Amino acid sequence: MSIWFGEPSLEWANSRSGGTAINALGIEMTELTDDSIKGRMPVDGRTRQPGGVLHGGASVALAETLASWGASMTVDSAKFYCVGMEINANHVRPVAEGWVYGEARPLTRGRTTQVWDIRITQEDGKLVCVSRCTMAVLPKPSEY
Repeated sequence: MSIWFGEPSLEWANSRSGGTAINALGIEMTELTDDSIKGRMPVDGRTRQPGGVLHGGASVALAETLASWGASMTVDSAKFYCVGMEINANHVRPVAEGWVYGEARPLTRGRTTQVWDIRITQEDGKLVCVSRCTMAVLPKPSEY
């Protein structure tokens, strides 16, 4: 059974990244499964640290992007919006080039908070980073 509310669109999500950190880092959403959202990010001059490998902050940006879009796509956007409350990450392997791939799955989807598990791997599937992100589910303010 799918966790998504309505018919979420990755094309729509990707189209909203212009002029944002998501766009600046080259992050793109690539796939929705029944219970996860996937994306990728290049390892290049935009995302490397001076030492020549993927910057941990870039990995965290990918993780929070996936959790944010994932949480947002599980609620009725006419009534709620989701924002990050907390994120942590363990960086387990350096990557110097190519792409990294993230997959986010909810551990819990409550009425007011959600917790997402995000795993980032390199092209051969080896784990690069594991992250956990807590999202707040907030009511949209009245627009009258």
